Amino acid sequence: MAPSTTKFRVAAAHAAPIFMDKAATIKKVIGLIEQAALDEIKLLVFPETFVPGYPVILDRMLPPLAQVGALAKYAEESVVAESNNEDMGPIQAACRRTGVAINLGISERMARGYSLFNSQVTVDGDGTILGVHRKLQPTYVERVVWAQGDGSTLRNWPLSALGGRNLGGLACWEHTMNGARQALITQHQHIHAGAWPALSTMAGFEAVADAQIEALMKTHALTAQVFVVTASNYIDEACIDWMEANLGGKQDFIKPGGGWSAILHPFCSYLAGPHTGAEEKLVQAEVDFAQLGAVKVWIDAAGHYQRPEILQFSFDSRPHWADEVGRSFEPRLEEERAGTGGGGERET
Repeated sequence: MAPSTTKFRVAAAHAAPIFMDKAATIKKVIGLIEQAALDEIKLLVFPETFVPGYPVILDRMLPPLAQVGALAKYAEESVVAESNNEDMGPIQAACRRTGVAINLGISERMARGYSLFNSQVTVDGDGTILGVHRKLQPTYVERVVWAQGDGSTLRNWPLSALGGRNLGGLACWEHTMNGARQALITQHQHIHAGAWPALSTMAGFEAVADAQIEALMKTHALTAQVFVVTASNYIDEACIDWMEANLGGKQDFIKPGGGWSAILHPFCSYLAGPHTGAEEKLVQAEVDFAQLGAVKVWIDAAGHYQRPEILQFSFDSRPHWADEVGRSFEPRLEEERAGTGGGGERET
């Protein structure tokens, strides 16, 4: 039986983190969740590695040996994505208190270890961590910081906050991996969280970054027939000040501002945005999942437009990292689970 409610308010957090300060940025995340609740938003999507900020230190072009201290600090400020620990517990409590579900970009640190991943953690409106997606392929110098994710985290999670609709996400140029997008499509994605950094502030990307984000987000909206919520941070002066204070003087590779945040309909019209620049804003709109039916008449990438007898597709969904084997988060209580539209099981 289809859920009776089809309309929900969703938003992208176009905001800057408190760079290199996990505790302060988590407080800001909670404040943005509470702000979203005031607008009756049910899903809030955050930029790539919002906690503790995207590591623009990599683009300073310092010799690798000169970045070791900053990268060790970045690892220290990264998030351990375990249920109800000191990192995630306050965020889960905010979601539970407000009923707002989130997709939060984090630099994830392996528990009891030092390895990092570029991750998106999904927390439902009842405070349950549904899962974590680890970016499959860190881009260019990102490989200095983050390890590669695997197919076990390439999936959608049904959100009770959206009546059981499936949310999946990818980060930045991971959207150029057509196979990664197809994996989410075949699992019946309904809404997509696209997480991005402030690309247009980087030297050489000023003229092309926003066009790249727009093209990739519209491509996924249309080819997957999903609503897309795209969140990008902007670079604030505090981030620039941190780099200049800790990495040795003035730099010309990163500028303040940037970011590109929007909400897209499956037929590529704008429901909100795009919003750019150094103005913090919850870019928000109402999405109506009843509209997917009219879109699927034309194209159903998980159905009649798939042509599996011709275009065969598969991906390896096995966990490859030791901490992913048997990984689970605190289950919902039975009384909380009743009538929510599903737990964390994979929909096929």
